[in-house]
Amino acid sequence: MAVSGNGNRDTSGPGPLAGVRVVELAGIGPGPFAAMLLADLGADVVRVDRPGGGGLAVDPAYDITNRGKRSVLVDLKSADGPARVLDLVERADVLLEGFRPGVAERLGVGPAECRARNPRLVYGRMTGWGQEGPLAETAGHDIAYIAVTGALGMIGNPGEPPAVPANLVGDYAGGSLYLVIGVLAALHHARATGTGQVVDAAIVDGTAHLTAMIHGMMAAGGWQDRRGANLLDGGCPFYGTYETSDGRYMAVGALEQQFYDTFVQLLGIEDRAPARKDLARWSELREAVAARFRTRTRAEWTAVFEGSDACVAPVLSLREAPDHPHLAARGTFTDFGGIVQPAPAPRFSATPGAVTAGPAQPGAHAESVAADWDVPALLGKEEEN
Repeated sequence: MAVSGNGNRDTSGPGPLAGVRVVELAGIGPGPFAAMLLADLGADVVRVDRPGGGGLAVDPAYDITNRGKRSVLVDLKSADGPARVLDLVERADVLLEGFRPGVAERLGVGPAECRARNPRLVYGRMTGWGQEGPLAETAGHDIAYIAVTGALGMIGNPGEPPAVPANLVGDYAGGSLYLVIGVLAALHHARATGTGQVVDAAIVDGTAHLTAMIHGMMAAGGWQDRRGANLLDGGCPFYGTYETSDGRYMAVGALEQQFYDTFVQLLGIEDRAPARKDLARWSELREAVAARFRTRTRAEWTAVFEGSDACVAPVLSLREAPDHPHLAARGTFTDFGGIVQPAPAPRFSATPGAVTAGPAQPGAHAESVAADWDVPALLGKEEEN
């Protein structure tokens, strides 16, 4: 077993972050997903779970966001709970927490306490509203965060309520991914200077950042501030979804002229399709496209467009997606421990990542973490009650 940069044994997995040690204070949503991504990239992630559990009612055996991690049980409200976590922090490169502002400080594991033990530590904080501001200490979930940034208001049909994009835009895109970007940037700085720092990753900030291109288009007069009236929000008849004869859907994204030409030719409306830029006839074009798609099944249209530059694809369900020929050929999904799940992404030529272990069961790794990280015995499953 290799030795990491802090002098202890390296128990991380394959990937570019091999040797990086992460302490994750258990939470729900974007924090665990960010920690999973670090584990996918090879970091040794130790999740500090609370005795008795908590969070969403998901069987831990199926919680993919805890794959590739190890788990210990620590009651941070007990007399020695903070000291146990600080022992881990002293040997870590990164800590991730998703409490409301001030909670980690009250528990004795805030940035000041942690960085006093380890000045090189990158302390990643994941919240919806951020560490400061009028709403910082109030509760919220993904939908509220993306609502105030303008992102939610962009999605859906005109005259109808905004469409809810699951929790992908806020929790994971605006939250988890920005936390990981911030942590990796701060880790680079810490290794160059010997000094860590606090990363304040707020979902409202990350989600707002995602709308940068749209704000530029709006300033230039190329985007209307309303749903279903623009090139990329369903307002354009050659960028949207259409129902097929079997009640399923095809997605069309034939934006450029050459792709549009291929699209209308394969769809079979080339002789009656108006010019792509004739906005006055967009409603006519939409009706023609919709009527044509309703004449065949999704499978039949998939066969028509497969391999072409028409930029058309079938809209698949979550269960169907792993069997798509392209995704299957690339191994975009993998079956690990009997659970079909997305494979690690992105991909690396020299240090490929891999799913190395299933979801960490709460408290299952007390002994191995204590030994590998050279810390005093940690609370284990047998002590949970």
